[in-house]
Amino acid sequence: MRSDEVSEQAEYPEVTLAVIAGGRGSRLGGVAKGLLEVRGQPVLERVLTLRGLCGDVLLVANEPGPYARWGLRAVADVVRGRGAPGGVHAALVGTRTEWVLAVACDMPFVTREVVRVLLEARAPGVDAVAFTVAGRVEPLLALYRRALARPWGEALEAGEPSLRALLAGCRARLLPEESLRAVDPALRAVVSVNTPEDLARHGASLPPAGSGN
Repeated sequence: MRSDEVSEQAEYPEVTLAVIAGGRGSRLGGVAKGLLEVRGQPVLERVLTLRGLCGDVLLVANEPGPYARWGLRAVADVVRGRGAPGGVHAALVGTRTEWVLAVACDMPFVTREVVRVLLEARAPGVDAVAFTVAGRVEPLLALYRRALARPWGEALEAGEPSLRALLAGCRARLLPEESLRAVDPALRAVVSVNTPEDLARHGASLPPAGSGN
């Protein structure tokens, strides 16, 4: 699929996989977190195994250079300095499809089975779908309807709401932890690699020198 096309042959052509790359991992020496490796494979590459489900793929990154070798269509934050909420908003502005599947670039264990649970939970009166784990919403493994772009952009221009606060103000369907455990008993899908301790805990490693970082 060319970067200027939406694939109608995908299982869910109305959905864009948006990889939220964000900034650098300051607790990991400034590395581009999507380049971290698990079992010798960059985390970004592991996330991109989901692309066969979706009609389009989008990289949200203010500094896309480290990811150039993947040839992804990239967009930057529209409202700067808002962290993850700004990244999801950029995906909603940049998408060419009705829905956006937002996945953080540092989540190496998201599976198609997990994503299908989110996708099958959509409904006409629902604008977002996310899991709750240990009583907290997981907004960087979630589905968002494109129509949220305008109200969320206005909210980000006016202040610094969290993604959880934005979700609380829209028609969100929050799935219980049990719905994730049904396909992911150890809750691996919501694991993110952010610290040196995470590297050791999840079998991850820094990218080799010269890999684009």
